[in-house]
Amino acid sequence: MVMTYVDTASTVDASRAFPLGISVPNTGSPVFDDPRSAFANVAVYAPGVATLEIAYQAPGGTWQLRTLPNVTDGVHHGIVEGIPAGSRYGFRATPDHEALPLSMPATDFDSSGEQPLLLDPYGRAVDEREDFITSVRMDGDFDWGNDRGPRTPWRNTIIYEAHVRGQTKLHPDIPKDLQGTYAGLAHPAMIEHLISLGITAVQLLPVHFHVDEPHLQNLGMPNYWGYNTAAFFAPHPGYATEAAQAAGPKAVQDEFKGMVKLLHAAGLEVILDVVYNHTAEGGRDGRTLSFRGLGEMTYYRNDGHGSYVDSTGCGNSLNFGEPRVVQLVLDSLRYWVTEFHIDGFRFDLAVTLARNAANEFDPRHPFLVAIGADPMLSATKLIAEPWDIGYGGWQTGRFPPGWVDWNDHFRDAVRSFWLADRAAIDAGGQGGSVARLADALSGSASLFEPSGRSRLASVNLVTAHDGFTLADLVSYDRKHNEANGEQNRDGHGDNRSYNHGFEGPTEDEDILARREQSSRNLMASLMISQGVPMITAGDEIGRTQQGNNNAYCQDNAIAWIDWTSTPESHSMLRTTKRVIRLRKEFLAGQPHDYPAREKQSYFHWFDERGEPMAGERWQDPGHRVVQLLLGSDDGHVDGLVVVNGGAEDIKVTLPLLTNEEGTGNRLFELRLTTSGLHDRRQGVRVASGERDVVQANSINIYRT
Repeated sequence: MVMTYVDTASTVDASRAFPLGISVPNTGSPVFDDPRSAFANVAVYAPGVATLEIAYQAPGGTWQLRTLPNVTDGVHHGIVEGIPAGSRYGFRATPDHEALPLSMPATDFDSSGEQPLLLDPYGRAVDEREDFITSVRMDGDFDWGNDRGPRTPWRNTIIYEAHVRGQTKLHPDIPKDLQGTYAGLAHPAMIEHLISLGITAVQLLPVHFHVDEPHLQNLGMPNYWGYNTAAFFAPHPGYATEAAQAAGPKAVQDEFKGMVKLLHAAGLEVILDVVYNHTAEGGRDGRTLSFRGLGEMTYYRNDGHGSYVDSTGCGNSLNFGEPRVVQLVLDSLRYWVTEFHIDGFRFDLAVTLARNAANEFDPRHPFLVAIGADPMLSATKLIAEPWDIGYGGWQTGRFPPGWVDWNDHFRDAVRSFWLADRAAIDAGGQGGSVARLADALSGSASLFEPSGRSRLASVNLVTAHDGFTLADLVSYDRKHNEANGEQNRDGHGDNRSYNHGFEGPTEDEDILARREQSSRNLMASLMISQGVPMITAGDEIGRTQQGNNNAYCQDNAIAWIDWTSTPESHSMLRTTKRVIRLRKEFLAGQPHDYPAREKQSYFHWFDERGEPMAGERWQDPGHRVVQLLLGSDDGHVDGLVVVNGGAEDIKVTLPLLTNEEGTGNRLFELRLTTSGLHDRRQGVRVASGERDVVQANSINIYRT
């Protein structure tokens, strides 16, 4: 494949160093500045490069090569003719220590098997043909109509974490050509499921263009999760329908936008899981795709001696002590909001994004300050995964106002109480006290208060894409990742799971019943807690990964959701819908600022006798019963949650409360029990001060 060299070595044009990427020129000349023309202002930040050439191919044309003639503060820029929308392009760099004559002859692309052209860091699309990747010039035309995001308040938000491909790949009611695609996710059958479930936001695992790591390619496996981004402005074409992929990048973009438009029309927000902490180029011996060839010592954090500083575990870390890196990420975020109408972002390994020049986490980092001051980005949902693997990497609770954090304290407390503790008790030992669970149920307020945030800063989760599914938490004591090709060395070993007496699938009815009850306890704990709940896709129907707790490379039935209806999946779905409905009913009876306005919201704790919880009982591992009365001075309904984490049924005295007239005791109506008695007991009314039975290892939920 031969490029024709265009000699412009002595040309100084009217190009500009801003905006970065490809844009319509802004020279004041109607010849250049017509959006329909094939002229483009090309600007690339390449501080490690002496000269930068752009290779480009207009649709149906031949490859052209020209040098960008101007350099301003490390930005190489020029006006290029003959590069209309749909053109493929990339860059060739001459490192500043290897300057070559600009008049070098046109040559074939590198035939060594390496990527011959560098991707544009601001490229809006990618094209994968002829065994190499190029950027593509795009136009953003799309009929959005009157589309507007739902803007669901945080306190009403219920997040559903899903994978575009795995969500619909096996769904029987979605046409084959739409299964596993953006269009499939927005199919009426899927939207009906999400709406009937009661969630309010779909959080998609990475949809930025990503590539597979070399070690996975050697194993013949993909990076299914997609946490290996190569282009921060381009949607991943592999999740589009075959028809859209064949039609080209514009059709891929349109399918993605159509998905967002339909989800919005159904009242669902779209949140993207974004990976700005590292890139797909990996360590110093990794593949050069873009940033490494343009200026790796600026784009990547390094120790000053040529070695990368890696706080991500992926070989490199983007350098957020560098203003141009901060600018790149901010520009990418704004693009996804303006061009794709995205409602929010979950930031993978977010601590890396807030490490200063000294590589220390700073809650006042310029990146966080810039987002908070940006009228567009500050209005979106901002979710931090508040850790990385670097020094001082665990920062749950320390992100600034405007952000919410994944709450690993919640995850660990709930799993420990209902699973690890129960395993210890069943084995004749002793579990933990109710203190950590109570803190989790109340939104981990003390964890978030120092940062100036309320309980609503806690994103509560029991499971996520990374780790066991809910069904596997109650079915496996150990991880089973042999299919990943790493001799079961990968994946986390601290799962706080419990197989209830048998490892993996079983037909033992007693074990199955206990597993189902534990699953109900976990889901109910998630939905009755203060904060923002997140469900992992498929947990609502008991999805299993066969004990694999690191299915990042499993693009197959291990990771896809199996939508086959069984009595067990139907039962779990009913439970999930019930607890979501109860959550919404309770919140509907509270003022709009509940529970953020602490002085108006109350959380009263009682023991099994209906008396205020005494200090010594909080830490007593033999005392695993607690009652939580919650509501607001301005609310219309109170909720009562009674937890029995013991091995025996108990009779609990409900707290003594008088009615508003002061003429008698209030009545509590049992709305849900996670024991097997729900269908028999739902609706039972018990006067406050009276006793009611709470089965072993179960939760009763009442309302007044």
